[in-house]
Amino acid sequence: MDPAPEHPPVRVERRPVDEAESRRANGPDWDRYADEYQSTHGEFLGDAGFVWGPEGLTEAVAGVLGPVADRDVLEVGSGAGQCSRWVRAQGGRSYGLDLSLRQLQHSRRIDDETGIAVPSVLGTATDLPFRDDSFDIVFSSFGALQFVRDLPRAVAETARVLRPGGRYAFSITHPTRWMFPDDPTEAGLVASQSYWDRTPYVEVDDATGVVSYVEHHRTLGDWVAVLSRAGFLLTDLVEPEWPAAHDRVWGGWSRTRGLVTPGTAIFGARLTG
Repeated sequence: MDPAPEHPPVRVERRPVDEAESRRANGPDWDRYADEYQSTHGEFLGDAGFVWGPEGLTEAVAGVLGPVADRDVLEVGSGAGQCSRWVRAQGGRSYGLDLSLRQLQHSRRIDDETGIAVPSVLGTATDLPFRDDSFDIVFSSFGALQFVRDLPRAVAETARVLRPGGRYAFSITHPTRWMFPDDPTEAGLVASQSYWDRTPYVEVDDATGVVSYVEHHRTLGDWVAVLSRAGFLLTDLVEPEWPAAHDRVWGGWSRTRGLVTPGTAIFGARLTG
């Protein structure tokens, strides 16, 4: 694995960003960050493990997807394919899609190391390169959705490729976290901005002025509404509690914050009709 790259200096802004600018920023950003991410978090995630978030809740415990054996499963924002590899180990036919070529290269490396191959494709959540009614389950574990400006289109694309009655599940940063600084210490427990401020978080490369990272915020109500409008029935909303003995710090996630306020939200839904 290559050494972690030097991150260019950036300035942080809160301002509107369209879908094209989000895509141009986040693909290259994940290419730059992929080596460091896999080196730092790979052991925690497991080569064939399914972890929904920094709290460590696994799909084996949560069961949000339902049975996966003999199901056709798509992971959107699959990264190095750890979750999809777990699905294949349980007898499912899983496939990956990611915006980052470097993440998919890590997926191929782990395929070779584990002997569990996940067929994967470079693509975007807003334009899935699959036929209608191709999958029984679509999921994202902290993948794709927070980085997409046109969320209704991404959810509609999921509905298109799912078979009637299919399952859709995803985890995101808990929307209430947007009120607080992204700080794992006690300073991250003091609300500093409005929960209803949906202005995206943007990082701009100081040297070039080019947007290098974008993350979009929606409220809990926004997420429920976009699912409902696309024909989904919400069946699960899981807010993982922080395990008492869990001491891992992951960005703004930590025991200090996790014992007080939720950091992750997991949505489960069924496609009606």
